[in-house]
Amino acid sequence: MSQPQQSTVRNRLLKALSPADFALLQPHLELVATELRQPLIKPNEPVKQLYFPEVGFASITTQGSGGKVEIGIVGREGLVGAIPLLLGSDRTPHDHFIQSPGEMLAISSQALCGAVNESASLHKFLLRFTQVQYLQTAQTAFVNASYQIEVRLARWLLMCHDRLDGDELRLTHEFLSMMLGTQRTSATLAVQALEGHRFIKAQRGRVTILNREALENLADDGYGLPEAEYARLIDGA
Repeated sequence: MSQPQQSTVRNRLLKALSPADFALLQPHLELVATELRQPLIKPNEPVKQLYFPEVGFASITTQGSGGKVEIGIVGREGLVGAIPLLLGSDRTPHDHFIQSPGEMLAISSQALCGAVNESASLHKFLLRFTQVQYLQTAQTAFVNASYQIEVRLARWLLMCHDRLDGDELRLTHEFLSMMLGTQRTSATLAVQALEGHRFIKAQRGRVTILNREALENLADDGYGLPEAEYARLIDGA
C-alpha cells in the first residue's frame, strides 16, 4: 500500500502540519475502513493505536449509572486518542467509537510518541488540538446545563454536519438520546420540533440537514467557540 501524501489527505490536522512533521508520521500511517459503532479506544485500557479521520467521525462518551453521555466528537479536523498520551497517560476512562463510518489513517501510539519526542513543533501543534478538544468538552457541559433540548440538538447536528461531506446523517432516536444525555422521548420531541420548522428532515435511521443557517441561529452561543479556536490555533498556524 502506498504511503499517504500530505497533498491528498483529507484530515485537516495532517494537512496543517509542517512538511517536516508530516514526514515523521507518514511512514506509520495506515488507511483503515471503519464501521458504525466500531470501538476504537476502550475505557481504562492502554491506547495502542490512534486515528486521523479522513471520512466520518468518532464519538467520545463517558458512562455512569444513568448510561452513556457524549462529551466530544472528532472528525477529519483532528486525531482520536491522542489526548491521554500527550498529557502523560497511556489510557483514558472514556469510550471512543465510530459514530459515522468511513476511513481513518491509523498510527500506533509508539510511532506517534516517537515522532512527538523527536519534534517539539509537532508536540506543540498537537497540544493546540488538545486545547480545542478541551474547549469542545467544556462547551458541551455549558450547553447541556444552560439550554433546552432543541438548542442542544441544533448544536449537535451542526457539529456532525461540520464533519460530513453531505447533508445526511445516519441516526436513530435511541442513539441520539445517548449523545444528548436525555430520554429517548425527549430526543424524539426535539427532532419533531426541528422538523416542524423545516430545519431538518427526519426519516427512519437518518436525519437530513435542510437549513443550516436556521440551526446556527437556534444554537446561538452554544455553537462556534471551539470551532473559532480551531481556526485560530490550527488553520491560522
